[in-house]
Amino acid sequence: MQNKPTQCPTWDEFLRPLLELAEQEPIIRRTAAQKIADRYAFPDEIRNSRLNSGHLRIQNRAGWAMSSLVKAKFISKHPTEKFTYEITQAGKDYLRQHQGPITPADLKNLDGYVEAWEEASAKRKKKGRTGSETVVELETTTPDDRIDTAYNELNDSLAGELLENMQAMNPYHFEQLVVDLLFAMGYGGSREEAAQVTQKSNDGGIDGIISEDRLGLDVIYIQAKRYQAESTIGRKEIQSFVGALAGKQADKGVFITTSGFKTTAIEYADNVQQKVILINGQRLADLMIEHNIGVSTIRTVELKRLDSDYFED
Repeated sequence: MQNKPTQCPTWDEFLRPLLELAEQEPIIRRTAAQKIADRYAFPDEIRNSRLNSGHLRIQNRAGWAMSSLVKAKFISKHPTEKFTYEITQAGKDYLRQHQGPITPADLKNLDGYVEAWEEASAKRKKKGRTGSETVVELETTTPDDRIDTAYNELNDSLAGELLENMQAMNPYHFEQLVVDLLFAMGYGGSREEAAQVTQKSNDGGIDGIISEDRLGLDVIYIQAKRYQAESTIGRKEIQSFVGALAGKQADKGVFITTSGFKTTAIEYADNVQQKVILINGQRLADLMIEHNIGVSTIRTVELKRLDSDYFED
């Protein structure tokens, strides 16, 4: 494992550091990852990175590495201390005889390692495996990583579907969708009072208006453009929107599109006196998923973890 890594090490990269740490002192699941992070000077963004489940990524990956070291018989439970593991003679011998990282391939070549994982899997499924069945193969990603990857892939696919459907919407209905989204994000008071879509014509460059707070002390003006992906928004469109804001004596606006923004548009919005937020198609779809606009939940998966506090004295 390298010092000051630029991305979170994979679970297998924790193997040797954890075994070396266990050679020096007994290790505890809850604290081992942080000790590795200190030893290798992990930056804060890696220390604090979390999975979608909310668990710390380094703690999750170090936990899988410790489980693998147990299956390899390199560490075992401490005879007296709870939640604590110590290095075995086999672990000490391996460190002396092998240099460099410990890889998943190295572990699979150990007698009994694959069988230990198969036995654990068979117990969970309440059925055994035969010698001809596929060998359990723990890759460089943990099950939690794979859940996160699958979750992100599903959301990416859903975002693409949302964009495709929005690009086919009636423009006036698209403007209404944008107001609905902002309302779902917490702007305004009641649905009827908080937001409105301007008339279908002669809107003066403003497509929607929404209260910034429940009392309506300030308003945000909206421009919504339903464009195809290849038709990016340029400086001219943003400049026109800023002019419309000036005509309303407004200082806050949101420009939303199903496509994207040219660099000139982004730079112009960053430098005008008014506060103008630009939301492109991908960000729009992500916000719709996050705030349940145009989507519905088809399945909820509940994942559980050990409550170690319950077992402590």
